[in-house]
Parts: sequence; C-alpha cells; structure tokens
Amino acid sequence: MPASADRSAGLAALYQERILQHYRRPLHKGAVAHATGVHGEKNPLCGDNITVSVRVEDGAVAEAGFTGSGCSIMQATASMLTEFVRGRTVADIDALAHRFDAMLASGEADDQLGELTALAGVSAFPARHKCARLPWRALMGAVKGG
Repeated sequence: MPASADRSAGLAALYQERILQHYRRPLHKGAVAHATGVHGEKNPLCGDNITVSVRVEDGAVAEAGFTGSGCSIMQATASMLTEFVRGRTVADIDALAHRFDAMLASGEADDQLGELTALAGVSAFPARHKCARLPWRALMGAVKGG
C-alpha cells in the first residue's frame, strides 16, 4: 500500500474515533441558561431531532448548547459545533456553515473548520449529509433569534 494510502486510512480512523468520542461524551449537552436564541430542527426521515440554544453577547456567541437525540453523526456534529462557535460572530458562523456544506460536497477537509474536519468523510454517504447539517440549521436559527 502506498504511503499516501496509509496516511489517508490513518486519518480516516482518527476522524472516526473523534466522531465516536463526541457521540459517547458530547460537549455542551443541555440548554443554555439565559439563552438569547433557541431553535429546533427535525429530520423526519431518520428521526434525528435537536434544539440548539445560544447566548449571544456583543454580536458573538458566548455560550451554546444542545438537547435532542439522534444518530452518531448528528450528535457528534452538535458536540463539535457548540464548542467551535464560542466567541464567533453571527457573520462568521454563516460563512463557516457554507464552508461546512462545501466540505460535505467535496470530501476535502477544511482547516478553517477545526475539529469539524473529522466529518469530511461523511461526504461519501449522501444519505447522512442531512444528519451532519441538522445541528448547523438549528444553530443558524438560534443565532438569528430563533
């Protein structure tokens, strides 16, 4: 096996482990006290449901949390996302959501997305794209005052 194939397989295994860690021990699971925005989303095809709550101060996310249930992809995305967006402005989050969508479409990891790059492999499973996007949709609704 060529070295590049070994490296790709190693990265895929590392990314899969990160996803499972976030699924098993999610960060920021729970509603945010004194939230300035709360928004829920559901995926009727698979049963995923999520509510994201945020507290925005001075135009940036001070705190984010989520409640809900669903598959490992949805839960891991929500865990990574609620950590990743802290301190970011609403405009930044909107631009990053577009970058995340582009990563899902291409399968190419985007360093601007931090730990969320672990989800690049989801691109190979189009039926799971909605699972990865659901927390983003809930977050966007929450930061816009949902």
